[in-house]
Order: sequence, then C-alpha cells, then structure tokens
Amino acid sequence: MGIPLIQTYRVARYLAGRKLRGERRYPLVLMLEPLFQCNLACAGCGKIDYPKETLQKRMSVEDALRAVDECGAPVVSIPGGEPLIHREMPQIVAAIVARKKFVYLCTNAILLCKHIDEYLPSRYLTFSIHLDGNRQRHDESVCQEGVFDKAVAAIRLARSKGFRVTVNCTLFSGADPDEVADFFDTAMSLGIEGITVSPGYSYQHAPRQDVFLGRSASKRLFREIFKRRRGRAARWSFNHSGLFLDFLAGNQTYQCTPWSNPTYNIFGWQRPCYLLSDEGYAPSYRSLLEDTRWDQYGVGRNPKCNNCMAHCGFEGTAVDDAFAHPIKALKAALRGPRVTGPMAPELPILYGEGLGEFAVAVPITQIRRASESDGRRSARLP
Repeated sequence: MGIPLIQTYRVARYLAGRKLRGERRYPLVLMLEPLFQCNLACAGCGKIDYPKETLQKRMSVEDALRAVDECGAPVVSIPGGEPLIHREMPQIVAAIVARKKFVYLCTNAILLCKHIDEYLPSRYLTFSIHLDGNRQRHDESVCQEGVFDKAVAAIRLARSKGFRVTVNCTLFSGADPDEVADFFDTAMSLGIEGITVSPGYSYQHAPRQDVFLGRSASKRLFREIFKRRRGRAARWSFNHSGLFLDFLAGNQTYQCTPWSNPTYNIFGWQRPCYLLSDEGYAPSYRSLLEDTRWDQYGVGRNPKCNNCMAHCGFEGTAVDDAFAHPIKALKAALRGPRVTGPMAPELPILYGEGLGEFAVAVPITQIRRASESDGRRSARLP
C-alpha cells in the first residue's frame, strides 16, 4: 500500500483507542476547506459555484487550528478551492505538522513551483497532486491545456526536495480502462507514494452533469482497471485500504460513514459530509456529531447519496471493517480486488419521512435499474 508504516501505526493506534472507549462515531480524516476560490473551473466540480464575495473569503489560521484541535482526527486533508491561493497556508500547515497530524495538502499544482520553498519536508506533510489521467484526459477534465505538464513538473520538483507526494485521481464517464492503467504506470514512474482514486461524485452544482458514472458502471470500470494490474512494468500503490479497493470493484456491500471524514470550511462544520453542501452547518464539531440526522443520509437513504462511492464516505467504513475482520482485510490486501464473479448486493433503497418502521423498501432489481440510470437522469435536470 502507499501509506508509510509510521502513519499506518499512528492511525491504527488512534482507532484502537477509540474502539476500546466504545465510541461509535469518530473522525478519521478532517476535511479542512480554507477557501472555495480556485484557478481552474473543472467540468465535474461543484465547489466553486459561489458568488464572488464568498470566493474571496479565507479561513483564518486561528479558526483552522481550532477545528483541528476540536475534531482530533489523526489526518487532515486540505482541499479547496485551491489551497495554495491562501496566503497563510504555510502557517496553517506548519502548525498542524507541529501537532504531529498527517497533512495532505491537495493542489492542482499550478502554483506549487512558485510556493514550494514556503514549506518544509516532513513525514507529516504530503502534497496530494490532482491528476485525472494522462495529458489529454487530465487537461480535458480541468478544461485547460497545459495543466498536466505543470503538475508533472511540480511533482518532480517536490520529490527532488524530499517531499512526500501522492496523486489524487477522479474517474468520470468515458474513462477507458487501458488508458487509466497506463496513467497509473505513469504516475508511479514519477516516484510518488501512492494514488488516491475515486469515481466522481455528481455535484448538484457542477457545470456539467453528463460526466458522472452510475454506481454499477463505476464497479465495472474498476474491475476492468484492476484486471490490468498484473504484469505491469510499474507496481501500483494506492493510498487506500485493500477493502476499499475491493469495494470499488463491487465486492463489498458498504454503507457510508460520513462522520469519519467531517468537513470544516469558511461556513463552519458542514452537514453531513464533504460532498453535500446544501444540508446546513453545525455550530461546533460536537453538534455535528450529536445533532446531525445521520440516518437520513447514505446509499438507499437519500437520493443524493445513491451513486456515491467516494473515498471520503466509504474509506472509513472499510477501515472499520478491517478492524472487525482482520483476516478478511489481510486477504484483500494480499490478493488485491476480486475482478470476476458476482458482485455484492446493493443496499435496499429506503425513502420516506423517516427510516426504520416508516421506510419503504424497494426491490433489488429496481435498485440496480436506478443505479444505472441515475447518471442519465441527472443530465436532464435543469
């Protein structure tokens, strides 16, 4: 796997402590979103659909660190927007590193070469570079030519200066398994630690709605990609657990655990997760955890969630499953995702005023049809 041993140990120790204390819900990764402004306008991104005055807002260093301390997660992911636009980002990162939290600074890398000397290499700091494929695919994804080459140059520079580097890759409709496999080879040849990969979430405010994969299509795509894993010149390393990769290939039936990746941004603690931005905000982390109606979200519980397979929702579930079933997790890590045979059943769809006794169950055949057609229906929404 693409996660260093020291980080695996620290996170495992943290999780074991939470389990021993009998905590049902606990954070694994804090999604710290210090701004929404970006220097790109990607076709599948719904994060920059805000008025100018909102895009110009910046989270203060004090608010960022307060959220880190309040949440207590061992890992902090800093997405955006584009974090490198934030003038105080070096101070924020340095202070989180000083707390011995593992920081993933997510960036499209356009500004990285200019600002890289504002950061110090550390085992606690990783630059997570956005790349959605090789040159043509990535530049089409971000709707701007030349970005792939800038990102590759930034990766090489960061590696030469001793920084940890990973690549985060989002796959959309039309992704070709052979091209994705070739891209994974290219990424690993750059000397990165690993790849974070996920099917794109169908943001309601994204400029285009025809780029997102349905749930079944995502599983078939990942099976085809993983079939090409053996015999490659480069060994693929992923910044994921083996069970999450097995989930992507359709072999695990998981419900999301959105509290494992809580989000704090310029508006506060976002309910319920990083991907849903229209559900309101909590005044504190404790309120987020205790007052959010978690049973109203998730696959089969909310139509907004039905096609989601993103790591920020399901990696925490996979990690929890690994703790509960270590032998199963070890087998998944050693053998890799299963790429043949029947897929695991989907969760039933439950819609209504509430869940439980008031819920309406939908037959599994209808679930499969809904999963296949959700992406197509979204393209027709106004």
